[in-house]
Amino acid sequence: MRFIETLISMLLHLDKYLNVIVQNYGIWTYGIIFLIIFCETGLVVTPFLPGDSILFAVGALASIGLLKIFPLFVIFYLAAVLGDTVNYHIGHRIGNSIFQKENIKYINKEYLRKAHDFYKKHGSMTIVLGRFIPIIRTFVPFVAGIGEMSYLRFIIYNMVGGFLWVTLFLGGGYFFGGLPLVKQHFSYIVIAIVIISIIPAVVTVIKEKRNKDDITNMEF
Repeated sequence: MRFIETLISMLLHLDKYLNVIVQNYGIWTYGIIFLIIFCETGLVVTPFLPGDSILFAVGALASIGLLKIFPLFVIFYLAAVLGDTVNYHIGHRIGNSIFQKENIKYINKEYLRKAHDFYKKHGSMTIVLGRFIPIIRTFVPFVAGIGEMSYLRFIIYNMVGGFLWVTLFLGGGYFFGGLPLVKQHFSYIVIAIVIISIIPAVVTVIKEKRNKDDITNMEF
């Protein structure tokens, strides 16, 4: 419970947390940022990390000169692509046997199942679309590896998806983060980004539930 409260507090005051990191760690801030994005995309046990909002917040800091936008883009892009690549190889190594297990330590099987269904529905484009959905983003490359998607095909979609994701959120933070309106309501904007990001996942869940209910009603 304490961890959830801390995570919510961090999201609400993300600009202040990042300001403190920049002031205390200077150039090492770029390494810390790389690590956060790499872990969110590369490790199936850390889907809770707020990648979208961090991209936007760091872009906003770059707009006022606290960080450099070009190094940030390169670092975020490398972290996103390398993270997904590691995740893919982990999934490829583990294989389909993971779906047969009742309980998987440190991995939420429900999230894994939803990512698998998303992958089955959208095919290779899941690698691109999944970038924009928190939690699903972490599990999609893992599922692609399990499904034995060829690495060549995966890396192409991975690079395209990573480029679009970083450009949209980091660029959005850079171009809009310096506006007075955004500065005054930064916390609310971060929350809005998180909510907007999860809308596709919520819609998918609602549709699945409706389909199940329709099937149940037909049986009766």
